[in-house]
Amino acid sequence: MSEVTGAGGHICIIPFPACGHILPLMDLTHQLLLRGLTVTIIVTPKNLSYLNPLLALHSPNVKPLVFPFPSHPSLPHGVEQMQDLPISFLPHIVNALGKLYHPLVQWFRAQQSPPVAILSDIVLSSWTVNLASHLNIPNICFVPFNVAAVYFWISTPSFLLPFYREAFTMSMQSQGLVFNSFKELEGTKLGLIKEKFAKHCRVWGVGPLPPVKVGDKGLNERGGATSIPPDQVISWLDSCKVDKSVVYIGFGTQITLTKHQMKAVASALEESGVRFIWAVKEPMKRAEDGDDDQSLIPHGFEDRVKGQGLVIKGWVPQLTILKHRAVGSYFTHCGWNSALEAIVAGVLLLAWPMQADHFQITRLLADEVGAAIRVCKGLRSVPDATILARIFVESTTVGQPQRVRAMELQKTALNAIKEGGSSYQALDKVAEELTSFGCNRTEMMKTIRSSL
Repeated sequence: MSEVTGAGGHICIIPFPACGHILPLMDLTHQLLLRGLTVTIIVTPKNLSYLNPLLALHSPNVKPLVFPFPSHPSLPHGVEQMQDLPISFLPHIVNALGKLYHPLVQWFRAQQSPPVAILSDIVLSSWTVNLASHLNIPNICFVPFNVAAVYFWISTPSFLLPFYREAFTMSMQSQGLVFNSFKELEGTKLGLIKEKFAKHCRVWGVGPLPPVKVGDKGLNERGGATSIPPDQVISWLDSCKVDKSVVYIGFGTQITLTKHQMKAVASALEESGVRFIWAVKEPMKRAEDGDDDQSLIPHGFEDRVKGQGLVIKGWVPQLTILKHRAVGSYFTHCGWNSALEAIVAGVLLLAWPMQADHFQITRLLADEVGAAIRVCKGLRSVPDATILARIFVESTTVGQPQRVRAMELQKTALNAIKEGGSSYQALDKVAEELTSFGCNRTEMMKTIRSSL
């Protein structure tokens, strides 16, 4: 691989291979490239496609460095991405990637102009902070979680499993934390983390990060195998005459519903009669015990709702769906990326928090901000179909106070990311910080050479 050089400084980016982590980090990388930095991104073969939009837009200022995915006794052979596994496998993915420590040290030492800093996902901090220290360069951590969740986790370390406790503790020893959130939504918690935990005092809120745009079609949705092509999905939405009348149902790349949960959602949709799009995730390659019946659509359901809605198996153009005028609400697990996409689209969230940061996100958006409605909670819970049907119907009512608040929050978020907004300015500061590392390294090298 040829070296990457540029006036803005050369940095190394190490993502975590889960959609909710790698996609926003690629969006952050896009913003840094627009601000003059050059980038080397560490990936394994099955994750290389996530880089395609950046390579199309920014070559030769961004290049991949591909390593074989390291083997691990607890991981199924050939698996390189979290969406193929339950969340309990996350530490095994991190530990496997930690085996890249020494190959990366060797690569850095072989470069004439190596990266001057590492920008890595926070869950990898258990080894990336040490890697940067070993190389005598700074490490900045990207945080794909919302600020409130991270503040809760680090404030109550006994709540965390040892793996997560180590990762978050190590991240506080880095040279900075970059959150995909914005000051107007979580400024208080950003300030508390900066004051109480971050020794370096560098904490930035840069979200909601705008998605990478490619070509004339605008939004880049990355793509994937799907049962209904995107153009047919959009045509169906265009045929919906009433604005805000469609309920979108999707639980991200990490959640699959059990047979009983699928039946409850299907029954609620039939009973409600609302128009809908239901994104059904493919079953995981390694399920938790007792989850072999995941993602099963009830027999005959699709025939009974023909004309009322779409059931999409596999990948969905979620950003485009949420931004469509016909979509009014989003029944979701309340993962942070999904929540941010709904905020930017001005769509009402119907929250079913299940694991990880979902509960803190729901508390923030439903209880504190008032832009979401609680539906149920828990990975194993089964919603009451009749109650859920009523919620679906009510969620398409234009005058709901939560919908009004969602529209207000949309304006606030869009103002934050436009030029001059709080997140736009924070992105400038992150880029300046990373560029300064390069300038400092250049001055140090000049001093060393002059002394020889």
